[in-house]
Amino acid sequence: MPDLGSQGRAPSSSEGGARPALRRCTAMDPQVFTEQYWSRRPLLTRAEDTGGSFRDLLTLDDVDELLSRRGLRTPFLRIAKDGRVVDTQRFTTSGGAGAEVADQVSSDAVLRLFSEGSTVVLQGLHRLWPPLIEFADQLAADLGHPTQVNAYVTPPSSRGFSPHYDVHDVFVLQVAGEKHWTIHEPVLPDPLRTQPWNDRAEQVAAAAEREPVIDAVLRPGDALYLPRGHLHSAVALGRTSAHLTIGVHPVTRWSAAEAVLDLVRTLAGDDPELRRSLPLGVDLTDPDAVADDVAAVLAGLEHALHRIDPAVVADRVRARTWAQVRPEPVAPLAQSTAAAELTADTVLRLRPRLRVQLREAEGDRVALVTGRRTHDLPAATRPALAALLAAGELKVGDLPGLEPADQLTLARRLVTGSVAVVPDARAEVPGTGRHDGEHGSRT
Repeated sequence: MPDLGSQGRAPSSSEGGARPALRRCTAMDPQVFTEQYWSRRPLLTRAEDTGGSFRDLLTLDDVDELLSRRGLRTPFLRIAKDGRVVDTQRFTTSGGAGAEVADQVSSDAVLRLFSEGSTVVLQGLHRLWPPLIEFADQLAADLGHPTQVNAYVTPPSSRGFSPHYDVHDVFVLQVAGEKHWTIHEPVLPDPLRTQPWNDRAEQVAAAAEREPVIDAVLRPGDALYLPRGHLHSAVALGRTSAHLTIGVHPVTRWSAAEAVLDLVRTLAGDDPELRRSLPLGVDLTDPDAVADDVAAVLAGLEHALHRIDPAVVADRVRARTWAQVRPEPVAPLAQSTAAAELTADTVLRLRPRLRVQLREAEGDRVALVTGRRTHDLPAATRPALAALLAAGELKVGDLPGLEPADQLTLARRLVTGSVAVVPDARAEVPGTGRHDGEHGSRT
């Protein structure tokens, strides 16, 4: 059984309680936010406290660029009118010669629909727009929970969606214009992914008629935190309004319950008593006829439940969560070039915001768990790996416990495996316009 408590490293930007992205969204000490607001109650923070603007993350001009020049495709764009989602065929088309993919966004159609009062929703901006890639990754590191980013751009005096709740927490960052937000208490506290608001549409509509807990206008630079389940709706005021919704997908106790149920299912399948057929001619309409079998099943499941190792459950939750979060992107060409040119003086830096766990050696092998991947390495490399994780940055020649050739081999594997990066690596050699060692070869 691996040592799940062995040396690991959380993203360095959150160490020491700094948590810069979370502080920017809340303008308060992260510990205070954790104790008084997280998963408990909404928080409205005004621009004078957040720093006055979120224009470095997204502007209306940026939205126009995404809609008109970036080859955007569905599902990265949704459009809504009067609380209903518009059919994608009304705003997508072929990209023309050499780009005939049919689901590309038509800027002409978006213009027409927006002018008619539709709300534009840019989805997955944490994968598309560099400032938001950085910010969403940082906030995920600060919170320890995966994040996503959408932008909602609403024409004057229009409502995008009717009152509803989300199954994840959100931070709303107003980037342009003004929006009137109305927030109500949940009809279902802490809803799961499988408990969407439309399953309780009548309750939601009734609750939205009650006294709100927040009734406020958000202006550029204002921020709003909403725990999952809180009802909300917004109406644009005056000019075009835009806000970012940063969804936080919380790791919950139900995540652990799902892992337990998966393990119970696997263990129960190994029990011959649970695989036994029911008697011929059994009357399934008579509960008493299957009472002994049901009791045997419950006993078998209880036995399986007691065999589950909590450490295995924790590791499954860790794996599922890490699969949803992204470390800082790497530059494939630059890092490949750097890996081929490593020397003892090359600096290795642990990839920013990478989730890493170094396990205890088993025999002559050691596992380095990073995000979605597990790297199987010689046990002799463990002191070097531990040193890099502890320091965050080391020269190749300073990796302890290895001969020079082995230092280079490990360093190369860490770079090509996207565990470490060479800072300031470049794909092209300055002044040549080509990779070092290339001589203008053509395909």
